[in-house]
Amino acid sequence: MIHISNLKKQFGQTVACNIEALTVNDGEVVGLVGNNGAGKTTLFRMLLDLLKPDEGEVLIDGINPAESEEWKDFTGAYIDDGFLIDYLTPEEYFAFLGKISGIAQTDVNTRLQQLESLASGEVLGQKKLIRNLSAGNKQKVGIMAALLRQPRLVVLDEPFNFLDPTSQNVLKRTLKEYASTTGATIIVSSHNLQHTVDISTRIVLLEKGIVIRDMANNEASASTELADYFGQ
Repeated sequence: MIHISNLKKQFGQTVACNIEALTVNDGEVVGLVGNNGAGKTTLFRMLLDLLKPDEGEVLIDGINPAESEEWKDFTGAYIDDGFLIDYLTPEEYFAFLGKISGIAQTDVNTRLQQLESLASGEVLGQKKLIRNLSAGNKQKVGIMAALLRQPRLVVLDEPFNFLDPTSQNVLKRTLKEYASTTGATIIVSSHNLQHTVDISTRIVLLEKGIVIRDMANNEASASTELADYFGQ
């Protein structure tokens, strides 16, 4: 699904990303972890063609996102609330996404019903503009939008941020069910190690832009190694 080779990005004297090689296979749920400044968001922004690498390339199903937009047809992503159109209500925003994606409104409504547990009665039917929602509910709108088109690739940066404990658990269940029912590839970055371990089939640990560990996570097997690394 994703092949990264000799990918480098530097800001001044700071090396934000320096990944010689990384492959994410179809159907994997990959948790990207690391301390602040590890390069997680920089990597995601290059993956989504929001930031140009200094060297190297990313390929998504053989497509270089800097050279073609075909990858957008099967990718759903949420990085931050800059992805949202905040002068719309959530319903208007989802309807807009459906329209530009060629999804009938009835299908949009059906898919939103499937995501209602994540919305938890706080997103839909509130008659509020997105800009007036709480940070947690904006986060829910962004994640729901990323899943709305039922993409084969899902990219989420710190999706557990701003969510209360109940919503965090619902999100974990939502992502695990989505992966198991669709076979989608999911990449999630998070500072929350336990939630990341709970949903991931593989953990990639970044430090100062470099992949320092790449661990299978069968039955949360990566927990001990991560606890040792982060000193927990």
